[in-house]
Amino acid sequence: MNETIRDLLAKCGALPVTMDQIADDADLYAAGLSSFASVQLMLGIEEAFDIEFPDNLLNRKSFASIVAIEKTVGMILDSRKVV
Repeated sequence: MNETIRDLLAKCGALPVTMDQIADDADLYAAGLSSFASVQLMLGIEEAFDIEFPDNLLNRKSFASIVAIEKTVGMILDSRKVV
């Protein structure tokens, strides 16, 4: 999951730094992630993991870091298993 998220960040994030300069817990917004880029990232994640972000997870906190994105995607995937 981490590698996929990093690949999507590299493609959609429009960050002014390379992905090898971003730690998993680094603040992506401080690193240059814009709100437009976060929407593009969200769409890429939805496609890559075949998920849909619920409204309550569409917030800055969900995309604050790679760790936060992994946690959010994991929660969405886990919620599908409990049906």
